[in-house]
Amino acid sequence: MAAVLTNVAIPALDPKRFEAVLDAHALASWRELSSRAANELEGRVIWNVNSTARGGGVVELLQPLLGYSRGAGVDARWLVISGVPEFFALTKRLHNRLHGIDGDGGGLGRREHQLYERNLARNAAEIVTLVKPGDFVILHDPQTAGLLRAVADTGATVIWRCHVGLDVANDTAREAWSFLAPYVLGAAGYVFSRAAFAWDDLDPDRITVIRPSIDAFSPKNADQSVDQSHAILVRAGVIGGRAGATAAFTRADGTRGRVDRRAELLEDAPLAANDPVVAQVSRWDRLKDPLGVLQGFADHIAPASDAHLLLAGPATEAVSDDPEGAAVFSSVRAHWADLRDSVRRRVHLASLPMADLEENAAIVNAVQRHADVVVQKSLAEGFGLTVAEAMWKQRAVVASSVGGIQDQIVDGRSGVLVSDPHNLREFGEAVLGLLADRDRSTAIGVAARERVRSEFLGPVSLANYFALITQLIADA
Repeated sequence: MAAVLTNVAIPALDPKRFEAVLDAHALASWRELSSRAANELEGRVIWNVNSTARGGGVVELLQPLLGYSRGAGVDARWLVISGVPEFFALTKRLHNRLHGIDGDGGGLGRREHQLYERNLARNAAEIVTLVKPGDFVILHDPQTAGLLRAVADTGATVIWRCHVGLDVANDTAREAWSFLAPYVLGAAGYVFSRAAFAWDDLDPDRITVIRPSIDAFSPKNADQSVDQSHAILVRAGVIGGRAGATAAFTRADGTRGRVDRRAELLEDAPLAANDPVVAQVSRWDRLKDPLGVLQGFADHIAPASDAHLLLAGPATEAVSDDPEGAAVFSSVRAHWADLRDSVRRRVHLASLPMADLEENAAIVNAVQRHADVVVQKSLAEGFGLTVAEAMWKQRAVVASSVGGIQDQIVDGRSGVLVSDPHNLREFGEAVLGLLADRDRSTAIGVAARERVRSEFLGPVSLANYFALITQLIADA
């Protein structure tokens, strides 16, 4: 019988890299804690289980965190579950409802429980042959919650990690909680990105808040020269013209890579290298509100500036656990076609290649560095790693004051927050203000990088995870 689970290869990453970005105190603290964790976890495996190895914020988190864990001497591994399309449609429904949004309007009743349990039973049967007593298993998000009981029966310690939530719960979110609660209540610990996301009926003593982080050295965040970013974008077809440099980047393992694949562009004419650019880079997801970005640009930014809008996201067929992506992109494409000619000429839709994930990351890196203003006009957001990524690149970011975005941006200092994500005028005025005042935009970008350096790099998250796991060992 074919394997149900996918074991994702995790190359070890050298924690000494952080000597280049951390101050002496932070570096010493990180070294001490990682050394203690390696000693206390000797002989144990930390398993992380989620629903995809391609695309999305959880993937962006797991790759570096597990790599640096392995580099520090901790045996960290990554499993990806499989599922039928109906299962992923259901878990996307749960994802949307945890954000307080109805999604596809489908049910969460007995039939859905049966579908959920039947699909996860196949995954559980395989995972219990791998996990040993004393191991730790971190189950990520609604897709994996139903594995908890079977995994706990192996004698492993199980943590449920929920990356999504709502600042103020509504009935729609509570419906999703009710569906998932029977599966997660036996966890040894619960990890949320914000305290507000934690459910009311969970044991507060088992709740830990760990904010996500980015990897400063990944192809998505590593330094790029202006010429390098330009060459990558030209090679990928995102901007027109000819490149004066090679479209090269450094892979996570230190080897040299090159951008060879082209993005699929929907545009009337190519973006020129000197065009001012407002960019949003996200999955094609209704919660990221690409239609709102498009309309806000058309109504409030385009009439008062010469800026162009670049909406970029992954090629939709490459993201297996997000069945809504193609439908959302189709809606955006139809809306773009209906724009008046003078505006449509300044709007560019880019579906970025996903065959090589590090190539994709290098293109995203170049897009964010090339942009004059990066936006993230989400309607709801668990954290929004793309915000921290742009901040690390010293970009001025305009983003909705929702979810974890509020934890990243200090309004007016390290970015600009839009208080109402549905208010297109407020969004447009925030972007125009940064386009018009380049000195302010530059100062915000400098402050943004420093905030990420102190709050949102990998050692901070890893220290929190190691502290939680070592505490659970002590409690046991």
